[in-house]
Amino acid sequence: MSETASVTRQLLSAPLPQIIERLGIAIAQAQSALDRNSIETAKAMAEAEIELGGETHNLISLGFTPTFYSFTEATVEAKLSFSMTESTEFGVSAGATVGVQAGFVMVAASVNVSYARKFSVSAEGMSSIAARLVSLPPPENLENLLRKISEAAPAPNP
Repeated sequence: MSETASVTRQLLSAPLPQIIERLGIAIAQAQSALDRNSIETAKAMAEAEIELGGETHNLISLGFTPTFYSFTEATVEAKLSFSMTESTEFGVSAGATVGVQAGFVMVAASVNVSYARKFSVSAEGMSSIAARLVSLPPPENLENLLRKISEAAPAPNP
């Protein structure tokens, strides 16, 4: 029975707080990377120039804006299942034979005894991590600045 207690202890000591902490840090780092990417995209749009109707325009002046993303939720799911069984089997069988031949009598007896004790422990685990990512409009200050840049730029000729 001590093996069963050991397996139970191991299953119950799963590092759930560390998993949650690592997930939080990973999401914060991923969010930072997404923000940096959006900023770099805005810079690239401001620097990219295209010619329309004989005039040169950058993408920002044409109304393009970078896409921003945000994590709205994250889920850690862990499922553990384990089963323990113990069985005991005890068996007795006996037999006797008698034989008579030419004045001799033979008697034989046999006894079979068996005893078995079986232990079985099985454990299964499954985990999943899911994060939901959504697109957001640009921050209001950036949107106002982009609007000013767009209004200051000459209108494209049709």
